[in-house]
Amino acid sequence: MSISVLLADDQAMIRDCLRLILEDQPDIRVVAEAGDGAEAVELARRLRPDVCLVDVQMPRLDGIEVTHALAGPEAFDPLRVIVVTTFDLDEYVYGALRGGAAGFVLKDAGPDLLVEAVRAAHAGDVLISPSVTLRLLRHFTEHAPASGGGPASLLSGRETEIVQAVARGLTNRQIADELYISLSTVKGHVSAVQAKLGMRNRVEVVAWAWEHRLIT
Repeated sequence: MSISVLLADDQAMIRDCLRLILEDQPDIRVVAEAGDGAEAVELARRLRPDVCLVDVQMPRLDGIEVTHALAGPEAFDPLRVIVVTTFDLDEYVYGALRGGAAGFVLKDAGPDLLVEAVRAAHAGDVLISPSVTLRLLRHFTEHAPASGGGPASLLSGRETEIVQAVARGLTNRQIADELYISLSTVKGHVSAVQAKLGMRNRVEVVAWAWEHRLIT
């Protein structure tokens, strides 16, 4: 089955470029386009695409507001949202990830990373542009609480390994290969971690790992 995608960007030329990149892949199809944030929310809720690619700066509702509406804590049936933008300002990145985004990709990251982000989001993984990841890590470690104790003590040794791998940006398949365990075992551990920590999705696990210095 193909991955259905909604494109939301206020520039028609950008939407055309994104459509060409995505529909060049045999497993991805663009089912709708939106020129502003409010239209993106309406179309996404009506069509229920597998993945929504959302620009940050749009009229009516910006990309962060769209992300919160479609994937945030108050979303009844959350969708997978990837924020795609030319900007990597901190408030955009943090707002997108805290809002439940399933990825954050810069437009200059190249078509391969964009396609990979769509596939990762569809598979339940998270992909963040490498240029953004280091800045996020630096920010969270500078403002992190002292390590040791707390919720981290609830995790088993294997679960801690899984969290560290997730925080490094590895997909479930890559984690399975690295730790020599099955894909279903990885998914089971990720679900168990989310339940223990009271988190809704993989992005929250990533942010939590950075904040609690589980990776260095």
